[in-house]
Amino acid sequence: MAATAQQGPAVDAARGPHGRAMLVLAICCCSIFIVGLDTSALNVALPSIQHDLGASLQGAQWTLDSYLLVLASFLILSASIADRIGRRRVFQVGLLVFALGSLLCAAAPSHGWLIAFRVLQALGGSMLNPVAIAIISNTFTEPRARARAIGVWGGSIGVSIAAGPLLGGLLVEAFSWRAIFLINVPIAISAFILAGRFIRESMAAKRGRLDPFAQVLLVAGIASLTYGIIEAPMHGWMSPVIFGCFGATVVSFALLVWWELHRAEPLIDLRFFRSPPFSGASVIALLAFTAQGGFLLLNTLYLQDVLDFSPLTAGLAILPMAALLAVFGPISGRVVARYGPRPSLVLGGAAILAAGLMTVVPRSDPNYMRLFFTYALIGFGLGWTNAAITNTAVSGMPNRQAGVAAGIASTMRQLGQALGVAIIGSIIAGQVTEVVQSPAFMRAYHVSWAVIAAIGLTNLILGVVTTSARAVRSAQANTDRMGAAARD
Repeated sequence: MAATAQQGPAVDAARGPHGRAMLVLAICCCSIFIVGLDTSALNVALPSIQHDLGASLQGAQWTLDSYLLVLASFLILSASIADRIGRRRVFQVGLLVFALGSLLCAAAPSHGWLIAFRVLQALGGSMLNPVAIAIISNTFTEPRARARAIGVWGGSIGVSIAAGPLLGGLLVEAFSWRAIFLINVPIAISAFILAGRFIRESMAAKRGRLDPFAQVLLVAGIASLTYGIIEAPMHGWMSPVIFGCFGATVVSFALLVWWELHRAEPLIDLRFFRSPPFSGASVIALLAFTAQGGFLLLNTLYLQDVLDFSPLTAGLAILPMAALLAVFGPISGRVVARYGPRPSLVLGGAAILAAGLMTVVPRSDPNYMRLFFTYALIGFGLGWTNAAITNTAVSGMPNRQAGVAAGIASTMRQLGQALGVAIIGSIIAGQVTEVVQSPAFMRAYHVSWAVIAAIGLTNLILGVVTTSARAVRSAQANTDRMGAAARD
């Protein structure tokens, strides 16, 4: 990637106007807020959508995953386009498209149309998160200030997840699930207006070529993998359809790697993955958000369909997870700025592991107190993990590559959420056809939590291994090689 050139005076958080920098951060946080709000509120509304539109469990999964798949598939392309034509411009277009998609979702006449409009929403959302991180990285150029800003940005995810279930429950009970989409519109429009006034335009000085073939392969690989996981309980894991989906996944990703290795300007610069901290952050992001996506689907169904909670009561029950995620995201950002990512990643992995074990080891059905502590541990773990993921992904990278690196990390997040919905949904669908209190569902419930515990253990190990002194030296050597190649 070419060096970044600012159009107009640069805003440096360490030396420039502090007020403007804070406004830029607030505007960027709005983008992740509406994306997180939409997903978390929709989880609470899923049973109502199923009832209103006559959707199956697989249909409910697609209501979430149609959005997450498109978002994961186009994040990197959106970041690349933003580097070419201007980050503020793409950010504003994304806000408008997201607002339009939200309006159409609110008016969807059927489940099929809702899924289609969710795709449009996701196209807008793909223009927000990685571009926002690039804007933040170019605004806060001092490493500690950047780490703190990213911590605040990551913490806004927790705020949106905290607000989503409560707001979603209130809207569903007072109006309907359609109001959940309408709430995005004024926020997106306000952010659009403020972005035009306060965010300075920036883009890459040299505009690289787009890579449409790699984009097609990325979409094909992600879509075939998720489709195979979601539909396997219905067709059978060894059926020709599912076997073909997984075969298409392997072929698509193998071709993608081969193609990108032979491109002078690839969509995904695979040299990033020679850095152990970057590779570790990518895998941890994928797994952590697999746990989050699976957790939200599993417990939304459990609370409303098994325990017969109302949407609002279910939102209140999930609040410990969301609140602690919101609280510890910014704290993690400050800890990363001072001590590096290892403490945050270790704490995050250990907390997710403990949450899974707390549910799996006592085989009895969880009481309310155990649910409270389990949900709190999940939020605590995700809060510590999230800021460390983003900071590890962009730290050590030149500013000109921060957008692409952040785009890859955001892709892993969204892909993780999609896989979490697909995997946990498939575990449930493999045991029951209807979510009700039954031994079969509780077996699926405990297996799902065992998967979450395994994710916590894996992230704990990766957090230690990929942040060692040796790994950091390897990352620096890789950055030096990339810098030398760019100068040549």
